[in-house]
Amino acid sequence: MRIRDATYQDLPKILEIERLSFSQPWSLNSFRRELSLAFSRVAVAISDESDEVPIGFLCRWLIADESHILNIAVHPKARRYGIGTELLEQTLSEARANQVQLVTLEVRRSNLAARNLYRKFHFEERRLRRNYYGPGEDALVMELKL
Repeated sequence: MRIRDATYQDLPKILEIERLSFSQPWSLNSFRRELSLAFSRVAVAISDESDEVPIGFLCRWLIADESHILNIAVHPKARRYGIGTELLEQTLSEARANQVQLVTLEVRRSNLAARNLYRKFHFEERRLRRNYYGPGEDALVMELKL
């Protein structure tokens, strides 16, 4: 597997992964916007056998000395193989190289698998955002000081 920057040609597969992963998926325009912003990056994970077809992605912002992870997902058929871990490791390496002081993200309170992944990287749960994902769908704000 390798990780590269996403292109507009990757958007159909990214949208498929997004729709399979989330009850309130981002729109095509949301991803187009992220690809157009100078401070935003969408990285895709590509399997060695996949002919450049993304099997996972991570979207983040890098602004001054902070990085904010907006979205990370792996195709359901490719989960539990360390792809999310690889995407996160690459993002944190980039953050360190850019002298980022703080990495933040929001995660559904109910998403224990994601919370455990972030804890593995020493993210700490800092705040609760009630109804962030809609009625009854709270988010935890997690932070990692580098």
